[in-house]
Amino acid sequence: MQEFENPRKFTHFKIHTQYSICEGALKIDDLNTYCKENKILSLGISDTSNLCGALEFSEKIVKGGTQPIIGTQIIFKFEDQEGLLTLIAKNEQGYRNMIELSSKSYLENDNLSKPHCKLNDLFDKNKGLIIMSGTINGLIGNLFNKGKFELIEDIYKKLKNYYSDNFYIEIQRHSDKDEKSFEKFNLNLSLKHNIPIIASHEVFYIEKNMHDAHEALICIGNKSYLNDKTRKSYTSEHYLKSHLEMEKIFEDIPEALENNYNLPFRCSFRPTPSDPILPNISSEKDESADNKLKRLSNEGLNKKFRTVFCRDDQKPEDHELYSQYTKRLNHELDIIIEMKYSSYFLIVSDYIMWAKNNEIPVGPGRGSGAGSLVAWCLLITDVDPIKYNLIFERFLNPARISMPDFDIDFCEEKRDLVFEYLNNKYKDSVAHIITFGKLKARMVIRDVGRVIGLSYGFVDSIAKLIPFDPSRPKSLIECINSEPRLQKLIKDDARVKKLIDLSLKLEGLNRNVATHAAGVVIADRKLTNSVPLYKDASSELLLPSTQFDMYSAENAGLIKFDFLGLKTLTVVDKAQKLIQKKNKKFSVDKIDYDDREVFNTLSKGNTVGLFQLESSGMKDALVNMKPTHLEDIIALVALYRPGPMSNIPIYNDCKNGLREPDYIHPMLEDILKPTYGVIIYQEQVMQIAQKLSGFTAAEADILRKAIGKKKRSEVEKQKIGFIDGAIKNGIRKDIAAGIFLKIEPFAEYGFNKSHAAAYAIIAYQTAFLKTYYPNEFFSASMTMDISNQKKLSEFYDEIKRLKLNVIRPNINSCYADFKADDKNFYYALGSIKNVGYDAISNIVDEREKNGKFKSISDFINRVNHKDINKLQLEGLVKAGAFDEINNNRAALYDSIPNLILKSKNLDDNKLTNQFDLFNDKDLSKDDFISNIEDWKFEDRLSKEFESIGFFISDHPLNQFKDIYGEFKIDNYENFSNSDNLKEAKIAATILKVQERKTNKGNPYAVIKFSDLSCVFELFIFSEILEKNRDILIEGSSVLLTVLKTISDDEKKTKKFNVYKISSLKSLYETPIKNIKFYVNDLNQLNKLSEQINEIGNTEITIKYKNNDKYMVFDLDNKRKVNRNSIKELKKHNISLEIN
Repeated sequence: MQEFENPRKFTHFKIHTQYSICEGALKIDDLNTYCKENKILSLGISDTSNLCGALEFSEKIVKGGTQPIIGTQIIFKFEDQEGLLTLIAKNEQGYRNMIELSSKSYLENDNLSKPHCKLNDLFDKNKGLIIMSGTINGLIGNLFNKGKFELIEDIYKKLKNYYSDNFYIEIQRHSDKDEKSFEKFNLNLSLKHNIPIIASHEVFYIEKNMHDAHEALICIGNKSYLNDKTRKSYTSEHYLKSHLEMEKIFEDIPEALENNYNLPFRCSFRPTPSDPILPNISSEKDESADNKLKRLSNEGLNKKFRTVFCRDDQKPEDHELYSQYTKRLNHELDIIIEMKYSSYFLIVSDYIMWAKNNEIPVGPGRGSGAGSLVAWCLLITDVDPIKYNLIFERFLNPARISMPDFDIDFCEEKRDLVFEYLNNKYKDSVAHIITFGKLKARMVIRDVGRVIGLSYGFVDSIAKLIPFDPSRPKSLIECINSEPRLQKLIKDDARVKKLIDLSLKLEGLNRNVATHAAGVVIADRKLTNSVPLYKDASSELLLPSTQFDMYSAENAGLIKFDFLGLKTLTVVDKAQKLIQKKNKKFSVDKIDYDDREVFNTLSKGNTVGLFQLESSGMKDALVNMKPTHLEDIIALVALYRPGPMSNIPIYNDCKNGLREPDYIHPMLEDILKPTYGVIIYQEQVMQIAQKLSGFTAAEADILRKAIGKKKRSEVEKQKIGFIDGAIKNGIRKDIAAGIFLKIEPFAEYGFNKSHAAAYAIIAYQTAFLKTYYPNEFFSASMTMDISNQKKLSEFYDEIKRLKLNVIRPNINSCYADFKADDKNFYYALGSIKNVGYDAISNIVDEREKNGKFKSISDFINRVNHKDINKLQLEGLVKAGAFDEINNNRAALYDSIPNLILKSKNLDDNKLTNQFDLFNDKDLSKDDFISNIEDWKFEDRLSKEFESIGFFISDHPLNQFKDIYGEFKIDNYENFSNSDNLKEAKIAATILKVQERKTNKGNPYAVIKFSDLSCVFELFIFSEILEKNRDILIEGSSVLLTVLKTISDDEKKTKKFNVYKISSLKSLYETPIKNIKFYVNDLNQLNKLSEQINEIGNTEITIKYKNNDKYMVFDLDNKRKVNRNSIKELKKHNISLEIN
């Protein structure tokens, strides 16, 4: 234990950090800064109901010379009363007991109670602990407020008996309600029972001016409002006061101060970081983990050779590659055993084998672990590292500071079965890792806006001014500085200023506790021997979580295993099962990875639904790349990131013979030839260092990491070693330095090839399925995204492009999920908004069992009334699901209350055995349905869009087709493909709007449009966006004026610029100034007369054909002419010209 100077100074041992969720407003980093600046000698953490910050607090505070004191507050239950008591660790035994109690409060609890222990638990775990009586808001304070004075005295006597002089009565003076009378009562009991008193101060924040924001934080946690007089509230005294302030407050009770001054001397323990604690999987007495790993790895290698490399009559050891693989395997095993990592490999292999044996899809690998031959032999990965030139030392080598872990992808739907297996096998030695939701820029605005009483709509409008981009999160102050509209609101509206001021103070604090569902730790002992545990009683997770986050859990010596849920694995698995219904021998593991048709699909940019490849940028890159091998996909997965993305054109040009590759130096050609001279992978950086400068693999990994992390001092150090090594290999110093300068920019963005290879394999699998089995692939893909209507819209457009015959929502044909047969693709009823999946499944089951529904009456008569409700029926009607039996959607929609009432009455009658209102003769009668006109075309499609998320029965643009000629409207596909057209007017319907900001803070939008030819995306830049925000609404139709520029180089790159946007509806409804009608006979003339007999604003010219001669009449009075009347006249073959 480090010794600390501790003169007579007040010790704040009741610090509530942000880990006291929605109570503490202190970040440990800020606390550390405060301690350094104020030379604080000792400080104690005492978070409510957890020890989440204990190790982080201990590590960081001690670096500034401050003695950390570790404590917590736990709810204890005594008889029918409960409340908080404070625990402080005197020594290691006390800390262990504190961990046990904190963990027990969560693990041995029900979902109706707050996490708590029984008071007797405190008596059983009394070694090494100091107990404090707590505040007016704790257990004793609660009893005091209820007048249970004898019960308090009884508890004090028990605590005194078990804890002796390790039990203190706290005296606090924050001016909180009832605090003075509580103090007087406690002082009397202290004298009566000779219990020491101690001065303490509950600290929730550092500066006093944080009080108002803290009150808002309390309201956020308690779901209350600042203007609620009955809410929980604190005085403004809960800031971190100085020694002089505390001495002044307690000057009349020196005994309480004296005990406070002495407290640090009684505490001799703090939690410290630990070396990795690797679990030992050895179960057989005569076989160690090391020997078991060797045996299984060699058995796995022989099996791989028999199934992958050898002919049927060939032994593995006779194959020409066997010695190369055996040498690599032994090399890896030596490193693994030296680093005591055998058990880790065996544990991962064990649960992966269990998953595969239980038909749970597992990914081919992920991260640097895919570079291990041992992992390949143990079936941890499906990537042959020698085939793809992957380096084991990128994953594990003796020079690594932090231990690596395997990231394993599992089928999203069945991952919980793996957790169940772990729980059964490792019991109390396995847990998830806790995470904390933060009050980020948008969230803090919404939360604070609510508690200060602003309306939801008003707060929502402000929150939407803050961009949401998880890949580039911005602080609230950055968002304000880049958004003029927000700045104006702050200046003009006092409510917004208050909202922002409070939000800025609370931003970044922990808001809630969650679980890192993918992260699991497995220890060699009971976890509560080293870390506290947490469990959300209302959660369905099988495993508890560590109270330490990932950073602290690793510092505590726990080894993390990543169990990632990958939706694509579920898609591939579902598609495979659908395919196997007609081809039992099909297996995605046995597909050809050199299939020309698959690469043709990719080269055309048909990537919708393909893993990692479906963004518009990826599509363009693939079209330009024209991939021919899996290595191309691996390269693209690695390159498609900020930074190295600029190398994609170089790779493509070199691949397609448009430029010569630059191999930097002749010695590097064999390393860089597969990637056409572009350094893409971290493994290439390591290989260059090994070949050019004689680095070992471990040394090369250090170089790779130094450049990647951009640690300048370390890079310079590595540069010297690189140049010196190159000189020894006969390369001049200036050339070696030049080579280092060339590879450094590439190395900064180098990607892990092991990870790229594993994900490229999955990407190829999805491309193969889409190419050869599109029905099954899209059935699986769309079912996995059944509640994501925007994604379903993209899939639907792709299905139309592939000319699959889609059966749109139909109660008599479709299913809850997406399904397909050899002829049709059935749209899922379960994807319709507000349609419950289980309910619609029951309805489909009834149809499959007893036949199609003959009428609405038949439908109501046969389905359970519990399976239909107002929102569900509205969704089905708007989607057109009942069109086959009644196509008047408006009438059905209006009759929904009647349908529900009828259904309920029928069920009630059945329960009471009363006469059935609908007998077989009445099944076709729907006399309870309203007799009203159906919705107009536009309304019908609008409601369909609301229900499905896109247009499926028709296209909104069809209602505007008669003005295409008038406005010279072209379609996007024709305009895009024609090199002659440089400008066009495009009519399109908006499907999706994504507003973003440039690095300079200027807004722009990426908008997905649909016209009658295709779906396309265009950028709308700042000026046009600001002018047209009110019409850029999903579902609305617009007229775009678009300019096209084509580059002068060989690629002929096309760029599209939208410089004008108009509402199609407004244009359609714009009054017609002049119109000329061409009339051929009297019948047409009479019809024309009927349609234009009202006075209006349109000048009319009539050109009448009479015996091969034309007579022209200009009407004196302007007439009323609209688009509907024009449509009617066209039905009678009356042609016209609009000027």
